[in-house]
Amino acid sequence: MENELIFTQNRKVTSAFIDSTVKLGIAQAVLMVQDNLTECFSKLQCDGVVYREKFNVFWVFTKTKMHFERRPDWREEIIASSFPINNAGMRTHVNTILKDLNGKTLAKANQEACVLDMEKHRPVKLTTLPYPTEGFPEAVFTEPFERLNQEMTEDDFVYEQVIRSQHIDMSHHMNNLEYIKLGLNVFSDDFIESHEVQNLEVHYTGESKEGQTLRIYRKEENGAYIIKIKESDRFVFEMKIDFYK
Repeated sequence: MENELIFTQNRKVTSAFIDSTVKLGIAQAVLMVQDNLTECFSKLQCDGVVYREKFNVFWVFTKTKMHFERRPDWREEIIASSFPINNAGMRTHVNTILKDLNGKTLAKANQEACVLDMEKHRPVKLTTLPYPTEGFPEAVFTEPFERLNQEMTEDDFVYEQVIRSQHIDMSHHMNNLEYIKLGLNVFSDDFIESHEVQNLEVHYTGESKEGQTLRIYRKEENGAYIIKIKESDRFVFEMKIDFYK
């Protein structure tokens, strides 16, 4: 890939990025994708620090979809590339691809994001900010996001969690990665060890704060699992995950 919008770096699967399988963890894979995207935005001078300090706005990531071919092992070296694939005015999509050192795809992801005003929390047009408008690389992940509109009942309730200080991010709301971890907690460690993830899709549908209580629900449907997290009377997170047979 030779394009100034593409950020590529060699990474190593360190102990901070593994789970009990001694591979790149599911939630940690999303963290790595998010981290690589942040480095890409830093290179393009459009990351959260620049936007907050110069334009009084901040990034919000609304959806992530990820496909896994193979989760790399602890200490394995990989190549991670991230790049925006469009500028839709009010939102953008950013692809990330993880490869082994032989160039074989390990995983790929697509993330949807928008920018909000710091004071009013209203969307801001990307065209008013320093963000790419042309020359986008060809997408490596074109599968559309799904509508996760399945109903949840109390029969689907699994557990609840009070939001604590270490769940909070720089916006003083629940960190996106923490939602994914709560969602994965509906599975036992034995289940995670014996099932290899194939696809993951997450939607961040609302904000939640320290001290609030989240209720986590799970439903199995057509071989996949739908997981939703509710705060009071509103759902703030949705996730679909399926595993290789």
